[in-house]
Amino acid sequence: MRIITFFNEEQEYKIPIYLIMKSKPWLTYALITITFWGTWGALIEITEKAGFPATLGYIVWAITMIFPATYALMNIKWKLDVNKKAIFHGSVIGLLGASGQLILFQALRTGPAYVVFPFISLSPSVTILLSFWLIKERAALKTWIGILVALITIPLLAYQPPERGQAFGYLWIFLSLFVFLAWGIQAFFIKKANNHMKAESIFFYMMATGLLLIPWALLMTDFSEKIYWGLKGPYLAAGIHLLSSTGALCLVYAFRYGKAIVVSPLINAGAPVITIVLSLIIYGVFPHLILLTGMILAVIAIIFMAE
Repeated sequence: MRIITFFNEEQEYKIPIYLIMKSKPWLTYALITITFWGTWGALIEITEKAGFPATLGYIVWAITMIFPATYALMNIKWKLDVNKKAIFHGSVIGLLGASGQLILFQALRTGPAYVVFPFISLSPSVTILLSFWLIKERAALKTWIGILVALITIPLLAYQPPERGQAFGYLWIFLSLFVFLAWGIQAFFIKKANNHMKAESIFFYMMATGLLLIPWALLMTDFSEKIYWGLKGPYLAAGIHLLSSTGALCLVYAFRYGKAIVVSPLINAGAPVITIVLSLIIYGVFPHLILLTGMILAVIAIIFMAE
């Protein structure tokens, strides 16, 4: 059993790690989400480079959501919240998240990724403002420092070097703004909904709305392009996207037990660090100086917010 030792002038304290994690379940779920989403971010590139488009990857992801949703419902003995408020909030959460993902694909087709990603990565700022204003969430000074550092960190971690010779219009600005708002508002609603319905019900509606948008993903897919249907296509994508969908369930639990103003920036700052480290190990890609700076700041932010 791992032990963390604390000292003061009079006495030495030894506390098992599992007790620390048990006292902060939000942190446990947030760290699981960070790990799963960070790993997903590093591996999903394999299927896309093999020729399996991201839009079809969305369909695979939506299907994998069924598995953690089923597990979650089993835990509550299939007692799904079916009142009007629960259905409304659950559907809003699901539609904001899923439509944001699909709009992101289009934003990346019409705009520069090195601007789109940093812009939408600041969506936790929307969550923080709404949570502070509407549900009166507050935090200690140290936590606020961590939040501010995280907000600086997130766009650095989303940075991608510009590609030369590309010309872009203005459509991507509006599409990116939609994703930015959708994901920021979604995180706020996840926290708000947790106050009156089960986390498992929230995730069920996220799964259901994700499946409803599959026809949209099909319409966005360019079937004139060659699509890879082999092992590294939909089959590998299923295993990789299961990390994402399971992480999404843990995200809902993190919001259930933790404050949105902390959980949202923590996860958005932490997951890219895992992605960058794994990319370095798997692909031998050394991070750009901007990414390296973001990684250092992310670790500092996590330390401050996890206190």
